[in-house]
Amino acid sequence: MNAAVSQEVVANLLDQVDDLKQEVTTLKADGGLGCGGIPAPPPGGVLPSVEWKGGEAKAQDFIKGWPSTDMISTDHIRASLSRSFNKGIMQSENFLNYGDVKNGAYMLGSPHFRQALAEYLSSQYNRPCDWNTLMTTSGASQATDLALRQYCNAGDTAVVEEPTYFLSHTMLRDRGITNLLGVPMEADGMDLVALEKHCTDNPGKIKVVYTVVVHHNPTGITMSNEKRAKLVALAQKYDFLIIADEAYQLVGFEPMPDIVPLFYHDDPADPKVFSIGTFSKVIGPGLKIGWVQAHPPLLKKLPGIGWIDSGNNPVIYTSGMIIDFLKSGELARHNAFVNRELGKKCKLICQKLRDVGITDFYEPKGGYFVWVKSKGKMTGKGGQACTIHKDKFSDYMRLCFAWSQYDTIIEGIEFLRED
Repeated sequence: MNAAVSQEVVANLLDQVDDLKQEVTTLKADGGLGCGGIPAPPPGGVLPSVEWKGGEAKAQDFIKGWPSTDMISTDHIRASLSRSFNKGIMQSENFLNYGDVKNGAYMLGSPHFRQALAEYLSSQYNRPCDWNTLMTTSGASQATDLALRQYCNAGDTAVVEEPTYFLSHTMLRDRGITNLLGVPMEADGMDLVALEKHCTDNPGKIKVVYTVVVHHNPTGITMSNEKRAKLVALAQKYDFLIIADEAYQLVGFEPMPDIVPLFYHDDPADPKVFSIGTFSKVIGPGLKIGWVQAHPPLLKKLPGIGWIDSGNNPVIYTSGMIIDFLKSGELARHNAFVNRELGKKCKLICQKLRDVGITDFYEPKGGYFVWVKSKGKMTGKGGQACTIHKDKFSDYMRLCFAWSQYDTIIEGIEFLRED
């Protein structure tokens, strides 16, 4: 047996051993009940009572837009990631180089991972996803920065929603885009009448529109399909690009089969859309794997900057380590668990808000946040950070329910009760 064949045989045997270990770990983790170490829901899915009996309630942390530790420490995610990482390490020749002879340099990311990602997204979106429309990035924020860096210049004008993700302002201004124009949010997404007025009032000046189209940060609103089509039509009419921050596309508490990334509304003959996704909200932000989905003419320019030209795509190795997690079905199971648990926390915080007399809010169907108007006391992220005009939402709060446990949600909202 020659050395090359011997190595292949050993690798196959090690894969089989890993598979057996995974089966044993799964059986131990779930007691043979078939849930793979994913905590089972409580009987009937009953939420705890929102009644507070603990004396004087103290303020809790609703600022962090992080997943809670119980989301990222289950036996299931430990076992499935361990298996996936081990398989990736055994195929390290695919992920430790700049690329390979067949595919060249992996500027857009590992083709092995991009193909696996496309398969996963196709199953989640119930739409075909061509891996050639994907570029991997170190999270959604880097993807946003790449689009701005390659397609915008200092002095350009950008439009954002008011309110919006507060650090979008920083990312825009870091690229020298200091002229920011705001448009209000409506019940079905950004006010497109206000957007078009900005376009006519500033002919040829608006270069990019930044929007959180799904489970909006901070309001929780999802843009309607009618508005999505209209937004793309406006981009073509007035020649601006759209950065669609879709960090919460995979974080939904109920089926929305017709809501897919804005990319699917774009015209491949005149593309304007960067759909930006991430696994930070589903697997965990420490993994730092995100992506851009865009038609190839737009995508082609993104890697053309010095540090990628020199150092190549930043997540070739990391992304390779989770291919089995995607392809085995374990990510889909974990994704469903995360959505189930976040949905319960969202329902609980909304029930508790109503219990203390705060009713002026939209109950989200996905995402991490509830956007509420204060009746006096404040907690969470202050609304003034989420808007260009700092006094516009000074009496609003962005409350993150993803980071908290049931007891801290109840106590933290009880703290807002007015005497």
